[in-house]
Amino acid sequence: MILKLARNALLLIEPETAHHLSILGLRIFSPRVNFVCPESLNQNIWGMDFLHPIGLAAGFDKDADAFNALSKLGFSFIEVGSVTPNPQPGNPRPRLFRLKEEEAIINRYGFNSKRGGLCRKKTYSS
Repeated sequence: MILKLARNALLLIEPETAHHLSILGLRIFSPRVNFVCPESLNQNIWGMDFLHPIGLAAGFDKDADAFNALSKLGFSFIEVGSVTPNPQPGNPRPRLFRLKEEEAIINRYGFNSKRGGLCRKKTYSS
């Protein structure tokens, strides 16, 4: 019942704000479950072993803020982050769209990133 109320409340909020609240909620209320899957679901793809074929694709946790909580939800793999040389804003809003009838979303964030990952400016003192 609580999950249904939370979902309905999030659907009343602008999609990108709801997304950020979801990430925050995962960070604060990290799930306390561990999933066990039957061995028949194990997958080996390109030399990598997966517990099952269901994972979380890129775009949900752009800054890897909720990685630990997401790993407890039972995904076999989680793709996080947008590696960019410097922090950048991504595409202009609106960039997240709900498809209510299909119960899906379209994510057009682009390569927004709070933290740059590859290049660091060196400063030298004289």
